[in-house]
Amino acid sequence: MYQFNFHSPKNIDDAINIYNSCEDPKFLAGGMTLLASMKQRLIAPSDLIDLRAINNLSEIILNKNTIKIGALCSHYKIASNDIIASKINKMIKLASGIGDPAVRNMGTIGGSLANSDPAADWPAAILALKCNIITNNRSISSDEIFTNMFETCLDESEIITELDIEIPEFFNYVKFPNPASRYAIVGVAIAKYENKVSVAISGASHTPFIAKELSEALTLNFSSNIPLKTISSDGLNQDIHATSEYRANLIDVLTKEALKAY
Repeated sequence: MYQFNFHSPKNIDDAINIYNSCEDPKFLAGGMTLLASMKQRLIAPSDLIDLRAINNLSEIILNKNTIKIGALCSHYKIASNDIIASKINKMIKLASGIGDPAVRNMGTIGGSLANSDPAADWPAAILALKCNIITNNRSISSDEIFTNMFETCLDESEIITELDIEIPEFFNYVKFPNPASRYAIVGVAIAKYENKVSVAISGASHTPFIAKELSEALTLNFSSNIPLKTISSDGLNQDIHATSEYRANLIDVLTKEALKAY
């Protein structure tokens, strides 16, 4: 490791002011990707600004038909929360299936979204759900935030503070995990609302995306028995873990698996 300055602000304004006064700062939430990258000397920020001392960023609150999840809620906190269990039950399974106990206790939902790893689980789930991502200065729709691999529409000094999720009629997330990291080789998130169904995919491309044909088909006929056409493999990832054709078939298989819970 190398020398850097460490800051622990108590509120958002202080965090932003510190960020703007530093040469090459990084915000620290759970640090699951950031600290690993620093250890490998892939990045070398001048300052780390730890957000974990900001208390109001780790609440989970039910508001009529929406759930507010603080950006610093750990995967474990979400997996063990009674509100989530009663209103979006399959989100418990999603959070419980992330990484290992250390990752689940340290990693945060806001950090996962800001990191925008295309094989992570939360980006696909949030993309499928009707969700507004609240930052220190604006509200961003979930279908706008992810722009590329490890890239979002967030400004450099912008901090995700909470997620406002409209409670769906049905939600499920199923993935085919890498056996070592538990990242998704392919993951499928399905969210059903009164007049719309969204199917979001992780792990199959450079960024999570909505499978439009699958979403449209299920909006017309939401059933586990509906015949689904395998999506095109054009543009899907191809690597040592799976070919693009295999990933395309996995999307079909996992969609049917996710629908069995309906």
